[in-house]
Amino acid sequence: MEHFAVEDLKVYCKKLLINVGVKEEDARIASESLIQANLEGVHSHGISRLPIYMKRLAEGRINPNPSIDLNEKTHSLLMVNGDNGLGQVVGYHAIKKGIDMAKESGVVAIGVNNSNHFGTASFFCQLACEENLACIGFTNSPSAIAPWGGRSPFFGTNPIAFGFPTGNDTPVIIDLSTSIVARGKIILAAKQGNEIPSGWALDENGHSTTDPNQALDGSVLPLGGAKGSALALGVEILTGILSGAAFGPHVNNIYNENVTDNANVGHFFILLNIEKFMSVELFTTYINSLLTEMKELPKVPGVDEIRYPGERRKNESKLNMEAGIPLSDIVKNELSELGRRVQILFPEPIN
Repeated sequence: MEHFAVEDLKVYCKKLLINVGVKEEDARIASESLIQANLEGVHSHGISRLPIYMKRLAEGRINPNPSIDLNEKTHSLLMVNGDNGLGQVVGYHAIKKGIDMAKESGVVAIGVNNSNHFGTASFFCQLACEENLACIGFTNSPSAIAPWGGRSPFFGTNPIAFGFPTGNDTPVIIDLSTSIVARGKIILAAKQGNEIPSGWALDENGHSTTDPNQALDGSVLPLGGAKGSALALGVEILTGILSGAAFGPHVNNIYNENVTDNANVGHFFILLNIEKFMSVELFTTYINSLLTEMKELPKVPGVDEIRYPGERRKNESKLNMEAGIPLSDIVKNELSELGRRVQILFPEPIN
């Protein structure tokens, strides 16, 4: 597996997006989000998504130049129509506007409709943490999880994310899907020709499978059984109903070649201005005390360190920043082919 310089991949990604009509600033935002996922080791939501984005942008199924409507309903409620833009771009502008509002009001709820797949929810939580705000984020997605007891997919993998600043460069970042695994990992396994672990998914007949292609035709299992199914429903209500987006099986899948309608993905964010609750200094003192006490607990055999959510991402990011981002041959070849078609040169590996 070859490694590639972070900045080289960002530049390449940005050039490709601009080539299909994405504005330079929006191309920068999308590239930052995708490469950040790779940096943090979340390769299923990183640059491997670029080929399908590019295809749908070129076809017009994703709007390369959206007029995003940021409708400030009240001082603490923002409704956003993404005009079918890239989810990373729609989410970024929604969060940035919400941050400005939360600095004044203390708490802001943001409902987003007419968007697309937005990458990692952690990306938006990190933007909030940089401004000393806490963030809770949700998004729905095309049907992937069967409701508990069912065998046909209905809910999306519907991730839930939290971000809390810590006063240092490693905020608490919790980002998890309500499925037992992010569907993107199954997509990546199918692309790379790998099996998936037993217990991740069912085939279309409701039987357990380790074949990622059968899993994509079937359903991903919910996290924690009935509890994960219930959480997926809660996210669906926030993102699909309250935000005014599509819900359940009505969210269109950009990987489906037989669909022409917009995906109409929904997102929902809650921003909390810590300064309105207590001083940031006091908050970071408390949260670091909590984390320190947690990390100092006795460990089970074989565990050297108790880490809080966000530490692995930061450590992985530092390693990949130095060593370069690893890309499988399949992903590298797909990305290289995108550039070849439009005469944009794919970067050389650094090892």
